[in-house]
Amino acid sequence: MLKVDKEKDAENILREEMLQERAAVLGRAGEKLNIALEKMTMIEHRIEDQLQHFSYLQKKCRDARNSGEFVSLRRKIVQEINGEIGQYNHAREYAKLRYYYLIVTREAMGMRRHHWVEEIYKIPPRKKYLRDV
Repeated sequence: MLKVDKEKDAENILREEMLQERAAVLGRAGEKLNIALEKMTMIEHRIEDQLQHFSYLQKKCRDARNSGEFVSLRRKIVQEINGEIGQYNHAREYAKLRYYYLIVTREAMGMRRHHWVEEIYKIPPRKKYLRDV
């Protein structure tokens, strides 16, 4: 009887270790996705700051809008903002990949319902590049 209890304890210990490992794997997948989404948010804030600065410059320089200096400055700012938008869209693709990995990991563990994952880890749409008008 004592031998059966030891085997059962060993089985329970092994089962517990497997559950802990599954939880750790899911946690890492979720954390990597969360980090990717946070990076997108940081880039988005930089884009918003640059757009506000650009809007301010346009209002301030209404009279000089067609001057060569303003046109050159506007073109430079639009290029910088578009560079950030490119980084954002690249980060978005990476976040989509991390989301896919999370779903695949969940599926491999037998989890089939992912509706809450979609709600928690919403991936925003791509940003469109600015046109220099």
